[in-house]
Amino acid sequence: MALQDDLTAVQRSVDELLRAVGKLEQQVGDGSRGGPAAIDVRRVRADADHLRESVALLRASAHDPAVAPQKRLDLVTIPDTPYDSSLWTDSDDEGLGASDRHAP
Repeated sequence: MALQDDLTAVQRSVDELLRAVGKLEQQVGDGSRGGPAAIDVRRVRADADHLRESVALLRASAHDPAVAPQKRLDLVTIPDTPYDSSLWTDSDDEGLGASDRHAP
């Protein structure tokens, strides 16, 4: 349940941020009157709203097992023994060209 506790703490922090941005909007203005400070407050409001939406998506994905990270698949062991050289008879040596031809 540590993940859920962390998500709840993040949600509380985002809610507090949104309250603080609301108070800031009341002091500076919401942008309807113009001015550089009001424009900056609108940007902060948009960023805070985006953060709220991102946290909501994160919480939803943490609850949905289909979206949650999948379990690690079994590892495949690759042997250290050399490969059968007959597997490579129809291929060129990469970067060297074919053995029966020479570079132009």
